[in-house]
Amino acid sequence: MNMKHQKQLVTVLLLGAACSLQAQRSETLLEKNWKFSKGDFKEASQPEFNDTKWESVVIPHDWAIFGPFDMNNDLQNVAITQNFEKKASLKTGRTGGLPYVGSGWYRTSFDTPAGKEATLLFDGAMSEAHIYVNGKEVCFWPFGYNSFHCNVTPFLNKDGKSNILAVRLENRPQSSRWYPGAGLYRNVHLIVTDKVHVPVWGTQITTPHVSKEFAVVHLQTKIDNAGEKTQIRIETDILSPDGKIVTRKENTSRINHGQPFEQNFIVNAPELWSPESPSLYKAISKIYADNKLVDTYTTRFGIRSIEYI
Repeated sequence: MNMKHQKQLVTVLLLGAACSLQAQRSETLLEKNWKFSKGDFKEASQPEFNDTKWESVVIPHDWAIFGPFDMNNDLQNVAITQNFEKKASLKTGRTGGLPYVGSGWYRTSFDTPAGKEATLLFDGAMSEAHIYVNGKEVCFWPFGYNSFHCNVTPFLNKDGKSNILAVRLENRPQSSRWYPGAGLYRNVHLIVTDKVHVPVWGTQITTPHVSKEFAVVHLQTKIDNAGEKTQIRIETDILSPDGKIVTRKENTSRINHGQPFEQNFIVNAPELWSPESPSLYKAISKIYADNKLVDTYTTRFGIRSIEYI
């Protein structure tokens, strides 16, 4: 093979790899290049808002841990019924004297490839989170202790560039018995996929039969944006805790009325999960829509059974 043919072959291989990569999901941590200010700002959700004088922070970030510590920050006039108190009295120290009460804003920007689906996943935002993209509110999540996600595709700029993300958080007085945290205190993820894809937390795995000899694994996979005429094929490999393929299955079906795609597997001589031996398997699923690879989704799971009477 001469050099010219070698170069052409390399080019074809690279193009094939690029097409394959484009079909896969990407997940990026939005850690750096955030601006933050405590307080409330009426126009902070708008792209043209000037945040140059705000503090530069890295996420995760907690605005209250910087203090100042003061007993008045968590002074409460309450009666603790669990202690059989009938009369209210002043108490302090429950939230560590940290100034967690109040509002705060975070702003950053992000890019996405044009024509892709984009989802923001927040691992923890304390609390009353209002999420804005390019000046439009995309979701509201009041709870600070659990994660949530927003599909922001309709709110992106057409070219996918320079999308402005703004987050307003508020901790209300006496909203927590103990110190709850303040701000974007966990990671923020940007997940980019094709239109047809597995959404966040889109799989469910159960093990309806478990024994030393074998286990039955039941996998349900939700597929977003697949029309009822779209042929869906899912190829799933089950990997053991040491990374070896122990079983695999390929199934083809159509998504009817948004119902999840179902697959069943047999895992012989399973390594059972326990607190003392937390063995975890992986289900790696490749999703094809009309024979085009559109997504790859990985689900970690343990095999065990639980009974109660």
